[in-house]
Amino acid sequence: MNNLRELLNKLRFPLNVIKLIFFLYLFMFSLELMGTSLKMFGKDFALTLIQTTTNPVVGLFIGILATSLIQSSSSTTSIVVGMVGGGALTVPNAIPIIMGANIGTSVTNSIVSLSQINRTTEFRRAFAAATVHDFFNVLSVIVIFPIQYFTNYLGILADFLGKEFQLIGGLQFLSPVKLLTKPLANLLIEQIGNHAWILFFLSLVLLLLSLKQMVDALKILVVKRAEAWFDRYLFKTAIRSFVVGLLLTFMVQSSSITTSLVVPMAGAGLLTLKQIFPYTLGANIGTTITAILAALVTQNLSAIVVAFSHLFFNISGIIIWWPLNFIPIRIAKEFANMATKNRMIPIIYVIISFFIIPITIIYFLK
Repeated sequence: MNNLRELLNKLRFPLNVIKLIFFLYLFMFSLELMGTSLKMFGKDFALTLIQTTTNPVVGLFIGILATSLIQSSSSTTSIVVGMVGGGALTVPNAIPIIMGANIGTSVTNSIVSLSQINRTTEFRRAFAAATVHDFFNVLSVIVIFPIQYFTNYLGILADFLGKEFQLIGGLQFLSPVKLLTKPLANLLIEQIGNHAWILFFLSLVLLLLSLKQMVDALKILVVKRAEAWFDRYLFKTAIRSFVVGLLLTFMVQSSSITTSLVVPMAGAGLLTLKQIFPYTLGANIGTTITAILAALVTQNLSAIVVAFSHLFFNISGIIIWWPLNFIPIRIAKEFANMATKNRMIPIIYVIISFFIIPITIIYFLK
C-alpha cells in the first residue's frame, strides 16, 4: 500500500503536466470554435459596418464592435487592409478602426476570466489580469486618438516606412495553433452543420471545462516547480515577459489566445499582474507582425501603410504607458475588487463596454 502511494505521488506531477497539456489544447480548440461560431454570426455584419464608415470617431467604435463580434483583431485588420488595398476605404478612416480593433480583441480575456467568477480570490486575480489589457488599450486610445485625429502622425510614419518596404515582399506564416485546432473544428462543423448557436454553446462548455481543469492542474504544478520556473525563466524580467508575449503571439497569430492563456495562470497565483502587463504589451506588438507580412505580399502601399499604422499605434501606447504601468495596473486591481463584491459588474462591463456603447455611438453619430 505504501509503495502504491509513493508511486502515485511520483506520478502526480507528470500526470498533471499531461492533464495541463490536454486541457490547454481543449482551451485553444474552444477559442477556435468560439471564434468560428461568432464569425458565422457577425462577419458579414462586421464587413458591412466597416464599409460604411467615414467618421473617424464612428470608425473607432466600429473597430471595437466588429472585433468584439468576430473575436479576432487579425480578421478585422485583414478586412480593413483588403478594403484599403481595393480602394474602398481611405487610410485616415482605416486607422481609427485598427485602434478600435485593439480594444475589441480584449473581450476574449474578460469572457475567459468569468469562468472563475464563483471563486473569489481566483476571480479577483484573473479578472485583473484580463482587464489590465483592456485598460492599456483604452488609455492608449484616449491619448493617441486626438493626436492622430489632428496630425495623422501614424499615417505619416507608416507611409514613410511603407515606401521603404513596399517592394520587399512578404512571408506566409501558418499558425501552429490553427494547424492543430482548425481540422478538428472543421470536422465538428461538418457533423453539426452551420448552426452558430449550437457551436457557440459547445465552445463555451468546452472553455469552462478546460479552464477549470487547467487551473486545478496549475495549482498542483505551482506547489512543485512551475512557479519557480516561470519566475526564473519566462517572466523573470519585464523585458523577458514582453519578448515572450511578442514571440508567442507571432507564432500562434492570435493575441486573444496568448493573453487569454495567462488569465487562468493569474487566477491560480502563478503570475502577478506586474509580470502579465509587459507580456500583454508584447502580444500587442506580435499581433501586428502577421498583418505586416500579409500586406507586404500584396506590395500595395496603402495596405502596407495601414499595417504599419497598427504597429506604430501599439509602439506609441507602450512608450506612454510602460513607464506609467502603475496606472493601468492600479485601475485593473480596483476594478477587480469591485467585481468581486458584485458579480454582475463584470458581466455588465462586457455587455456595455464592447457592445452597447459602440452600437449606441455608431447609431447616433453615423
